[in-house]
Amino acid sequence: QLQIVESGGGLVQPGGSLRLSCAVSGLSLDTYSIGWFRQAPGKEREGVSCISASDGSTTYADSVKGRFTISRDNVKATVYLQMNSLKPEDTAVYYCAADRTAYPNIGTIWWDYWGQGTQVTVSS
Repeated sequence: QLQIVESGGGLVQPGGSLRLSCAVSGLSLDTYSIGWFRQAPGKEREGVSCISASDGSTTYADSVKGRFTISRDNVKATVYLQMNSLKPEDTAVYYCAADRTAYPNIGTIWWDYWGQGTQVTVSS
C-alpha cells in the first residue's frame, strides 16, 4: 500500500527553522524522485525542491536557495526538508510528492503521488 506522509509543520517566528519529513511506503527512493511543493492561500501550488532517485542531485526554487536543504535517508524511506531563515512568505501548506523518474521537475505539479500536506506558518 503506497503512502506518503508529511510531518514537522508548525508555527515558527521569522528567522526560525523547521524540518519537514516525508515518510514513504510502498515505493522505493531508488526508483522514485521526491519533491516538496507548497501552496499558500489564494495561490497556485509551486515547487520548492526535489531530489533525484538516480543520483541524489537536488534542485531548489530561487526563492528558497541558500535557506532550504533537501536530503533523504533511503534506509528510513524518508526525505527531509530543512528550512532555515524562514520568512512570512514561506507560510503555506507543504506537500511531498513522488514521481517515477530520474529527472524530476518542480516546474510542474504532474507528479505521480502526493501526500496530504503539513501546515507551516511563519509569524511573530
